[in-house]
Amino acid sequence: MLKTDFPLTLYSAAQARELDRLAIEQTDVSAYALMFRAAESAYRVLMAQWPEAHQLVVVCGPGNNGGDGYLLAALAQNDGKQVKLLVAGGESQSEEAQRAAHQWHSGDAQAIDREQFAEALSTADVVIDALTGTGLKRDIEGDWAELVAQINSSGIPVLALDIPTGLDADSGAIRGVAIQASVTITFICLKTGQLTASGPDYCGELLLDDLDVPASIYQQVAAASQIIDGQQLKQLLAPRKQASHKGSNGHVLIIGGDHGMAGAVALAAEAALRSGAGLVSVATRPEHSLLINARRPEIMCHGIETAEQLQPLLRRVDVVAIGPGLGESDWAKSLLVEVLATQLYLIVDADALKLLKDSAVKRGRWILTPHPGEAAALLETTTQTIQQDRFSALKAICERYQCVTVLKGNGTLVQAVASDKVYLCRQGNPGMASGGMGDVLTGVITALVAQGLSLSEAARMGVYLHASAADLAAQTGERGMIASDLFGFLRQLSNPDQAVTN
Repeated sequence: MLKTDFPLTLYSAAQARELDRLAIEQTDVSAYALMFRAAESAYRVLMAQWPEAHQLVVVCGPGNNGGDGYLLAALAQNDGKQVKLLVAGGESQSEEAQRAAHQWHSGDAQAIDREQFAEALSTADVVIDALTGTGLKRDIEGDWAELVAQINSSGIPVLALDIPTGLDADSGAIRGVAIQASVTITFICLKTGQLTASGPDYCGELLLDDLDVPASIYQQVAAASQIIDGQQLKQLLAPRKQASHKGSNGHVLIIGGDHGMAGAVALAAEAALRSGAGLVSVATRPEHSLLINARRPEIMCHGIETAEQLQPLLRRVDVVAIGPGLGESDWAKSLLVEVLATQLYLIVDADALKLLKDSAVKRGRWILTPHPGEAAALLETTTQTIQQDRFSALKAICERYQCVTVLKGNGTLVQAVASDKVYLCRQGNPGMASGGMGDVLTGVITALVAQGLSLSEAARMGVYLHASAADLAAQTGERGMIASDLFGFLRQLSNPDQAVTN
């Protein structure tokens, strides 16, 4: 059944295969019947998305994904469509895929070879990608890479079956090259790589059909990760008591704003206010105090020349965030050392993360919020390596620094050090690719900690609130959206009766 709402669970390719195996073993459905259900579902999607499509090109690999393609081709032929099918990588390997190939051959089959492929593309309405599915184990190269390049450069819409060829189902990384799908219909479960890194861009519109696999099957396989559930906001941000006062909602200290970077710490501080913190203090360069107070008088701004001057502030706050606009000067380093020596809840972001890589601190009671470049610095590797496997990078930071980690980016990931559970945020949009967005997220997370959420809860809900606010702000356009556009929406979403769902 095609899902109108996504489930919250995400699975690895191996887990998806296990679900498939259990469904075959424990129900009265055969492997071939599941394959046929997948083909029927894909064909319905094809006709719904491109109702006028008549000439189809189907590319099939040797695995079961190719079997899905053969059956879809047979269904299309029986429906009067003109189908040209290219077999890549040799004959079908499994019994089910061989049976599917025979089903296609028994009809009005029109096979093409590589020399005829370009001509077939020139008249095609839609291309169906059934080359590799989730079974990809190596980079796409050689003849297959040329095939992918031809499809991508043709400009013809592509329907990918299960996952676009070349996209890693676990990590969302590109294995050499990948097919750029217009629509992807995935089967049985969502795969982790479809919603992070390059996954969303290459999948296009993502649809899910569970092929009527019963719920009891899913209960037997622990999911690799989970989509952040926005409904939890209604539980975690309950309506405030009538007797509440500013001290009831936590006192936040934001540290940062070296020379020329007052804006970053000001954005973080206002985000904390808009997300419900009762009191917000800022420690920054003395020359920035007047500027920040004039911009937002509700912020208590303190000019700090030396680390020792932080002590009175640290004694009266509940949670500290350090990093927005902090810089990497001796002043910045001394402030970080002072904060790391405390037992306060701590959120570390931006420049503070760059400084942290030189420290062996495992303090606990803290959240690190790196983007891929900062994650690379923390793990002493490259940004490309981080993006090749964001899940492994996330776990490595958690373990090395004994922290809750927020790995920002397309499909932001959250994990706590003592947990194998990974959370993924589906919200967010390209309009967030502008300066100051990370500073706003820092303020949001810090405010939630101040209001009593655990570090893990604050990280998850902070990411969700931030991205959801950005989605609301983007309703008038992504291009030109700036970080401060989120403030009004943060206030709206921070109130339980305004919380949105996934």
